[in-house]
Amino acid sequence: MGLVLTVNGGSSSLKCALFSRHEKKVEPLYQFKLGNILNTPVMKVLSSEGKTLEKLEPDMTSIEVDDRHQACLNLVIQWVRKQLPDSRICAFGHRVVHGAEAFSDPVMITPDIMKALEELIPLAPLHQPYNLKLIRACQQLEPELPQIACFDTMFHIGQPQVERHYAIPRKYTEAGIHRYGFHGLSYEYIQRSLEQIGKGAESDNTIICHLGAGASMCAVRQGRSIASSMGFTAVDGLPMGSRTGNIDPGVLLYLQRHYGMDTDQLENFLYKESGWLGVSGISSDMIALEQSDQPEAEEAVAMFAYRAALEIGRLSAALQGLDQLVFTGGVGENDSKLRKRICDQLEWLGVKLNKSANKEGEAIISKASAKVIVRVIPTNEEAMIALHTGEVLAES
Repeated sequence: MGLVLTVNGGSSSLKCALFSRHEKKVEPLYQFKLGNILNTPVMKVLSSEGKTLEKLEPDMTSIEVDDRHQACLNLVIQWVRKQLPDSRICAFGHRVVHGAEAFSDPVMITPDIMKALEELIPLAPLHQPYNLKLIRACQQLEPELPQIACFDTMFHIGQPQVERHYAIPRKYTEAGIHRYGFHGLSYEYIQRSLEQIGKGAESDNTIICHLGAGASMCAVRQGRSIASSMGFTAVDGLPMGSRTGNIDPGVLLYLQRHYGMDTDQLENFLYKESGWLGVSGISSDMIALEQSDQPEAEEAVAMFAYRAALEIGRLSAALQGLDQLVFTGGVGENDSKLRKRICDQLEWLGVKLNKSANKEGEAIISKASAKVIVRVIPTNEEAMIALHTGEVLAES
C-alpha cells in the first residue's frame, strides 16, 4: 500500500495527515497535530474519524528551535513506520499559501519551483516561509520521495479583472500587484462536497464562509470563484484572530509619520497585534472572547459578525443574487452563536435560521421556507492536498 503524507504547517504548529493511495483515489488513515513546537511540543495522533488515539509530549529541549519542524516531521514518519511496517510513504503533499499567477495547478517540486516560491515570501510572510521550511525538512528526511505543492491561490485564478485589479497605475498591476485570494484548498473541498450533494447545490450562487483565526469568504458561481474577501495578501478582508482585515491605507501612512513605525513594525501591527486580539486586548481566540464578560471582548465579536455580514452583502452583489450560504472552518463549523449573529443581519437577503438546527450544527441550518439555504460543511484541506498529490503522481 502506497501512503501519502500531507504537510500543513505554521510558525509553531504542524498538521499532517496520512492517506492510503490507490491510483488517483486516496483514503484517510490518521491525523497528526503538533502544537507549541517551539516551546513544549504536544503531539496528538487521531483516527480518520477524529478520535484521539495517542497524546505525546516529546522532549525537544536539546533540539535547536530552527530544527524543530524537521524533528516533528521525523516523529510523524517514525510513528507511521512503526504502526504500518508493511507500507511505505510514497510522496509528500504540501499546502503552500501563495502560488501567484504562475501556479494554477499542483506541481511537483523542483529546485526551480522552490526558487520561484521563495520569491513569493513577501506576499505571504506569515505562512510561506514555514511552508517552504517544511518542504526542505521533508527533502532532508526523505530525499528520494516526490514532493507536491498545492496552492491556496489556485481556486481563485480566473476571477474577473474588475474583481482582481486595484485602481492603481497599470504598470504595477502588470507587475503582479492585484488581488489573489486565499483558503482555496478549503473552498475547493467545499465545492466538491456540494457536487456530491447534487440537486443543484453545486451550481447555485454560493458564498462560502471559511471562518477561523484566519478568516475569508468566497463567492462561487457555477463552481468557480468569482470574488473573494482576501486580496494581495492574506491580511485583507475580514478582521481575524490577530490580523486587521480591511484598513484604510492612510492609517499606515499616519503610523509611519506620527509613531515612527518602520516596515517590520507595520507588518507586526497588521498581522500579529490587531484583529480580535487588538480590539479586545484579551485574546485572538473566539471561544475565549465569547466566554469573557469584558465589553472589549464583546466589541471584538460584534465587529467580526458585522464585518462578516457586510462582506456577504458585497459578495452577493458580485453574484447578482444569493442562493446558498456555507459555513466552514474551525469557527464557522462549531460556533452556532456566531453563525446566528451573522445570519440575523442577513434577513434582508432571504436568510432565515432554524434555531434548533443551528444550535445542533446540522447540515442545513436554515428554515425550509427561507429563500437562501444555509449549510454547515466541515472542510478538509488535507484531503484536498492528498487528492491533488495522487493526481499529480498518476500523471507523472
